Amino acid sequence: MISAVTLRENPALLKLDLYCKGMRLDDSCFIEEDGGRKILRTRAGLGSGLELILPRDLWTNVPVTEPFAALSPYVLHREGGRYFIEYGDDTVTDVRLSPRPGWYDAKTEGGKPMTRIGTLQGTYLGIYQAKVCEYWTAKPQKTNCKFCSVGLNLGVDDSDEKSVNEVMEVVRRARDESGITYVDFNTGHYDGDTYLDILEPYLVRIKKELGLLVGFQTPPHRDLSRYDRLREMGLNRVSFCFEIFDPELFKETCPGKHAEYSLEYYLEAVRYCAQLGRRGPAHEPWVTNGEIIAGLEPPESTIKAIDWITSVGAIPTVCVFRPLVGTDLEDAAVPKTEDMIPVFRRLYDACMEKGLPIGCAPNVHVSLVMLPEECRSLSSRRFPWQALKLKGQAAVFRRMLARRMEQRARPSLAG
Repeated sequence: MISAVTLRENPALLKLDLYCKGMRLDDSCFIEEDGGRKILRTRAGLGSGLELILPRDLWTNVPVTEPFAALSPYVLHREGGRYFIEYGDDTVTDVRLSPRPGWYDAKTEGGKPMTRIGTLQGTYLGIYQAKVCEYWTAKPQKTNCKFCSVGLNLGVDDSDEKSVNEVMEVVRRARDESGITYVDFNTGHYDGDTYLDILEPYLVRIKKELGLLVGFQTPPHRDLSRYDRLREMGLNRVSFCFEIFDPELFKETCPGKHAEYSLEYYLEAVRYCAQLGRRGPAHEPWVTNGEIIAGLEPPESTIKAIDWITSVGAIPTVCVFRPLVGTDLEDAAVPKTEDMIPVFRRLYDACMEKGLPIGCAPNVHVSLVMLPEECRSLSSRRFPWQALKLKGQAAVFRRMLARRMEQRARPSLAG
């Protein structure tokens, strides 16, 4: 059992342990009344729970609604208006509720609640665009990924129809009131490879009018040259969620992806897009992510995935498996923290070894995953020259984005 002293000294370890163990809420807690964000049953198909800010500005989404959280040694208490986490008989740390913005209670001009268009995930705006992934509606039986819950909440916590104007309304409010710098779009599989056609008008308009960082996650398009065009347009991130590196486990857990695309094609898309950074506009940063879920396969296999992703110049996004209620894997075991520590240690080390641009985007804190730079305290290795380079890159990105956003804001202020 990890000691409270160790957790107090290492917030990254605390963030990881909370993913694996969840947390109970004491009756003294009044999350929404105190300005916190509503606890959603599902988020992005992969997570649910309470959005908190840990020490060292680590944003997290803590499981609180799943059955395993009821057995957690962690309890959130409230006293005198402050929140703190207890671990057994010890108080680990004070925490802050991730603030619920005023625009969460607003509606679009068409009368739709803005939270049905997009929600904050940490400090960035996440938008699940268009209808539910067609793996959920496949006949004679659905072929969705077994860990995924997106088909359970789209249309409940999220709207399945979002016009460009509605999205722009919400993005502007999130920029002006929440200070977002990054907008991320997500879609599932649609027959005919229409996902990039659906997303492009939204991506281009946000980039052109607001100058924000913009990224997207979709299945890999059959025509990989489509990504050249999006890179040339100034888009900043593309992500491919293949989740599992072991071919047999991939086939079993992601039957739709296996039948429609194959693991090999997902990996080819990651490799292809990782090379586009040097081809697009120099003033627009470009990152390719390969997304995997730790806990669905042996840690050794996940580490192999991390090494492969970084070897081609992409950055791994690693989510801790969470058995969500209503999914095919709702009764699966939660990963053990002890098994996850080597995975996330390797995440940091591998990114630093390859000199990848981690932690450079300004004001991007992610609640559903451990970012590579957040895993520094899980490693005993130090990379002084790489760290110095990253510090310089971050400063350049910050100035560049601030200047561009200021330029885009001037016309609307003048109007």
